[in-house]
Amino acid sequence: MQIDLTLNVNGQEKLLSVATSRTVADVLREDLNLTGCRVACDSEVCGSCTVLIDGLPAAACSTFAFQVDGSRIETIEGLSAGGDLHAIQQAFLEANAFQCGFCTSGFIMSVKALLAVDPAPTDDTIREWLKSNICRCTGYQTILEATRRAAKRMGVSA
Repeated sequence: MQIDLTLNVNGQEKLLSVATSRTVADVLREDLNLTGCRVACDSEVCGSCTVLIDGLPAAACSTFAFQVDGSRIETIEGLSAGGDLHAIQQAFLEANAFQCGFCTSGFIMSVKALLAVDPAPTDDTIREWLKSNICRCTGYQTILEATRRAAKRMGVSA
């Protein structure tokens, strides 16, 4: 069965007709060519597919597109403006908080949601917010460092 959806993706309204069996990740990757949302587990346990839905982190691999009709979705592609990296992206780069990069966009989107509600999180708070994101390559210390750097950078420019 097909359903018509209206989504606001990275600030742009999208009108789509999709099968009810399709996930947010399917729609982002296949219909909108936004491939930064990566699918690995298909079961909401690795965090690689994390996007923000109405400002909150969500697993795009297990959220059906029809469930988010009318929602605002932010992806990694929507963070940079005019070719400049977002403060969080820059902090991850500076802290070398990635190796293969497969999980990085999910981490960055989770950090964006965290810093929106807590601009100066403790390491324990960071760990709590990132517990649904798994990295198999990089030490988590660099991810904590990147999050602290982003918080400092965003606090200065706010």
